[in-house]
Amino acid sequence: MDGKLTRRRLLELGLVAPSVAAVAGHTDLFGTPALAATPAIADADEPTPALTEGPYFTPQSPKRRSIVPAGAAGTRLTLTGRVLRTNGRPVANALVDFWQADARGAYDNSGYRFRGHQFTDGQGRYALQSVVPGLYPGRTKHIHVKVQAPRKPLLTTQLFFPGVAGNRSDSIFTTDCLVRGWRLVEGRRHARFDFVLAV
Repeated sequence: MDGKLTRRRLLELGLVAPSVAAVAGHTDLFGTPALAATPAIADADEPTPALTEGPYFTPQSPKRRSIVPAGAAGTRLTLTGRVLRTNGRPVANALVDFWQADARGAYDNSGYRFRGHQFTDGQGRYALQSVVPGLYPGRTKHIHVKVQAPRKPLLTTQLFFPGVAGNRSDSIFTTDCLVRGWRLVEGRRHARFDFVLAV
């Protein structure tokens, strides 16, 4: 998948000018400028790839935008984005279910620490408050996600972070699932990712 020259990959390499523009006066759930999907990007883009669920999924997670337990250690992370159809239109009320390791690389398999689901708003937007996950043996840093448009098939995938040494050796890693806009602002990491569903 990494070798395919999709429009998304060409944008990452700086070989194509982005055709996404900020919507004047419009912000996402955390006050950052929202981006308008355009048919030019969506028509050329491909659906977000499915990646393995792994052994640590727990069903029936709580509905919440913050999956950080009180007192949890780690660099805080704000992840925002949209769920889109392949024609570039937003998917309202899409399920987005997240689970991840804590900052030490440990999963909570008896409860719901660092687990939670939410539904996109009318413009397909989601917003997650978490921490940057830690490493555990054999894997790079990642967040697991299940995404589902209403009454449509479920996508299971993973999100990755730029600049992590473990990316090179992780057999599941793909640049197609690399978060964008990775930056540190006042001790908090910010990133975004738009899921594209084949619906």
